[in-house]
Amino acid sequence: MGALSSLTPTSSWFRLDDASAVGSVRRFAVELANAVDLGERHTADVAIIATELASNLVKHAEDGTLLVRPIRHDDNVGIEIISIDSAPGMADLTAMYEDGRSTTGTLGIGLGAVARLAHRSDGFSVPGRGSVLTAQLWRDAQPPPAWADGLTRPLTGETVSGDSFAVRTVGGRRQVMVCDGLGHGPLAAAASHAALNIFHTAPEGPPAMMVERLHRGMSHTRGAALTVAEIDPDAGVVRTCGMGNVAATVITGDLRRGTVSMPGIAGHGRAVIREFEYPFGAESLLVMHSDGVSDKWSLHASPGLETKSPLLIAATVLREAGVRRDDACVLAARIRP
Repeated sequence: MGALSSLTPTSSWFRLDDASAVGSVRRFAVELANAVDLGERHTADVAIIATELASNLVKHAEDGTLLVRPIRHDDNVGIEIISIDSAPGMADLTAMYEDGRSTTGTLGIGLGAVARLAHRSDGFSVPGRGSVLTAQLWRDAQPPPAWADGLTRPLTGETVSGDSFAVRTVGGRRQVMVCDGLGHGPLAAAASHAALNIFHTAPEGPPAMMVERLHRGMSHTRGAALTVAEIDPDAGVVRTCGMGNVAATVITGDLRRGTVSMPGIAGHGRAVIREFEYPFGAESLLVMHSDGVSDKWSLHASPGLETKSPLLIAATVLREAGVRRDDACVLAARIRP
């Protein structure tokens, strides 16, 4: 899998409070598709998908938000649209992707169009709690499903987030990072940008070595809390190394175990860097998040979520536990996509 990271300045969140926001979403999605050279046909499809998902939020949802962002896999680029709402939810989400199905007496063709036009679409919904819907369009053939993915959301009123996530596979090592730049706004975002650059360009090495590089390389920034994790399927373990209050939780069945992170700020002061190891099997799930997400979330509130894609898991945790008074980031990872 190629490098995957957040904090792209061309990503944008939209609140879908009224119908006027639908046009803004469509225009931004088209501009972004043109910027990444998605091609005329795919750009037209992106416009339809953005319009349908945004309209669906306006018509049917409560507290609807939508993220439009560029995505990359090696040399391939695409656009991803993520729709999140808090109610009413749907008992049979699969049926709603069929043309002619509706919960309000309308034609119900919107989600069917999304499923037909997108290279990959997915969703998760719980009645009474809300839904998360995702759609991807790629310039070239779609890549394999992701084994790890995440999303970030800035503090209300800010246009950039000081939180970030990154995913890489180097030398057979599957590694992920969540970084929380101190504070919020442009300076926090600059610290996270520095962490992303180091993470993606560092040579192969275990999490402790990566955190050591991050600590040395971020001294020119205001610093950050961060955790790096490495999933080792052959050994059946996940190795983690953290500084500060970025949380990492290993979930296997009904067992939920938080990992250890050492005190400190990456980039400043003396660092005690220690790596820890935890059992991690084929059914295990790793969820990491910044302190803009409460640790009170639980997968038990969303039956079946643990079997869904890492992105749907991360987006649902963000919806359930994200706070508006801080930047927020959630990442989910497992052995299998």
